[in-house]
Amino acid sequence: MCNISSLIFGASNLTRQEIEKKRVIEIGALDVNGSLRTFIESRNPFEYIGVDIEAGPGVDVICYAEELVNKFGKESFDIVISTELLEHIREWREAVSNIKNICKSKGIIIITTRSFGFKYHGYPYDFWRYEIGDISNIFSDFVIEELEQDKLSPGIFLKARRPVTFIEKDLSGYELYSIITNKRIKEINNNQFESFKRKYKHYLRQQKIRNIIKRYILSL
Repeated sequence: MCNISSLIFGASNLTRQEIEKKRVIEIGALDVNGSLRTFIESRNPFEYIGVDIEAGPGVDVICYAEELVNKFGKESFDIVISTELLEHIREWREAVSNIKNICKSKGIIIITTRSFGFKYHGYPYDFWRYEIGDISNIFSDFVIEELEQDKLSPGIFLKARRPVTFIEKDLSGYELYSIITNKRIKEINNNQFESFKRKYKHYLRQQKIRNIIKRYILSL
């Protein structure tokens, strides 16, 4: 998935020299509302693999982000792209670890994700919100080349490079803001998740009813 701001950031921060003859993977590659794939393939990469949890446009391999190392091996790609994905992964630490570890030494990662204030957008679920400080901390074991806020809506964009000497940061105790609990927490437990799903299901049902009523009134 992508949006116009993410597309602009990716296209502005990846040069032809960085892409040409390189192995590229996009995680969360299902093309729902845009993708960097066309731009990157025009720069002649050696390979471009789109990964997602379901088949569809832009998806070459079905694989969870938490299983990337098992699927492809460590240090397999020169460029690792993840646009508008991290907020949707409940076990975000595992996803981040896999993103870091499939990236080659001196390789590049491009991350875009959402921040506090962005509405719930389940696909199929929505768990987390990342701020500048979070991304700076989480990826402090990489060399951060670009880190900025989305100017159009609450979100964060990152370009970072894996150092030759890479020692993965321990994130086991890190707390992240969860849209499920409306506070910073380490983990989302099953009771919290199930409670939220019930509440959100009720919200969706009420919203559907309101939309039906609105359409009926407009038709009068």
